[in-house]
Formats: sequence, C-alpha cells, structure tokens
Amino acid sequence: MIEVSRSLYRAGLFVVLAAAVFTFGCAKKPVASTPPPAHPVAPPPAQPTVTLQAAPTSVEKGDPSTLSWTSTDATQLTIAPDVGTVTAQGSTKVTPSASTTYTITASGPGGSASASARVNVATAAPPTAEPTLDELFMREVRDAYFDFNKADIRSDARDALAKTADFLRNYPQLHVTIEGHCDERGSTEYNLALGDRRASAVKQYLISLGISADRLNTVSFGKEKPFCMQTTEDCYQQNRRGHFVRSKQ
Repeated sequence: MIEVSRSLYRAGLFVVLAAAVFTFGCAKKPVASTPPPAHPVAPPPAQPTVTLQAAPTSVEKGDPSTLSWTSTDATQLTIAPDVGTVTAQGSTKVTPSASTTYTITASGPGGSASASARVNVATAAPPTAEPTLDELFMREVRDAYFDFNKADIRSDARDALAKTADFLRNYPQLHVTIEGHCDERGSTEYNLALGDRRASAVKQYLISLGISADRLNTVSFGKEKPFCMQTTEDCYQQNRRGHFVRSKQ
C-alpha cells in the first residue's frame, strides 16, 4: 500500500515538472525593437540676394550710365526695363531718354529677390529768346526825377543817369529823346519852360558822362502828359521827371 502511494507521488511530480518545462519552452521570448536607420535632412535652398548700382546716377540726355550688379544663390537674373537677362554679376551701359528706375530680379530654388537703381536724366531748359533792343531799353534805361519846381540833378538822379549812360555806351547805335515832364501845379506855359530845363539838365549830365550830344534830343511836355493822375505827392513825384524814349533815326 505504501509502495503504491510512493509510485503515485513520483508520477505526479513528474507530470508537474514536465508541464513546467513545456510551459517555459513554449513561452514567446520578447523581441527587442530596432530603431529605423536615421536619414539626414537636406537644408532648405538659400534665399537669393542681389544688389544693383548706377554710376553716375545723374546724366545729361544722350549720355550713358553704367549699371553694376552682384548676386548669390540665383539661377536667373533679369534687369528691366530694356536690359533683359544677365549673368550672376556684371555691368552694362544704359542710355535712358528720360529719368528711369532700373530693377534687377534674381530668382532661384530658394525664392527671389530684387534691387533697384535710378538714373536721372537732366531736362534741358527750353532755349530762352534773346531780349530785343526795345526790351533791353525799357529794362536798363532809368529816368531822372526832380524836386518840385526845380531842374537840379539830384543824387538819386545821378545814379539813375549813370546806369543809363552805361547802357548807351554799350549800344552806340542808339539815339534817344529826353522828355521833360512836370506835375499839374502851375500854368501850362510855366511848366513847358520847366520841362525844357529838366530835359536840358539831363542831356548835359549825360554829355558829362561821355555820351555824344548828337545822340541826345530834348522835348518838353510840361504837365500835358502825366504818368500818374492822382492829386498826391507820390503821384506828383512820378510826373516830375526826365523821361527817355528811343529816337527813330
């Protein structure tokens, strides 16, 4: 009886051991995960850069200016207007007919960039018409003014007549008539005589400055041809003068 029990005990222990070995042998071993091989990431393409200069920046119409440029990381460059496709760096001459802004555009895998330079073209002033002799006469010849009831050459009249004499010396072909004028006060006869004295005083002063007497005529208008019609001292002063007009030879 005891022998049977021992035999059963050994048989049970064997079964337990066999089951444990079987279970351990059939258990799936964990597999360690292997990271995927790393691939290098390519950097993005560089952004193009470009510069553009003009020399000189201001020209006369018809004269050239030189455009110069440099660039990086560009595969195509163009300059507008009128130039077109260019190399990565270089220079070219332009002759704009009017002020122009030139723009260079550089493009490549990394994008595009641009730069500008302006060439100013000077606009010639329209030719100025030469003044006529009559215009010069009106501009350069100065009248002589007098005090009330007098025919003396004042200091301001001497300055004015000096400028008139300079003009007459520069144009020796000119002959002039000196008109004697008065303000409205006094009689017609008195003012005709006063106007004659004033015209003669102006003539003699010009002769003293070297102007030939045969180029100078005189006439008196007295108070008959006033330059100003108001009854004020300022107006009277304008009428008391030795006035110049060109003589017709």
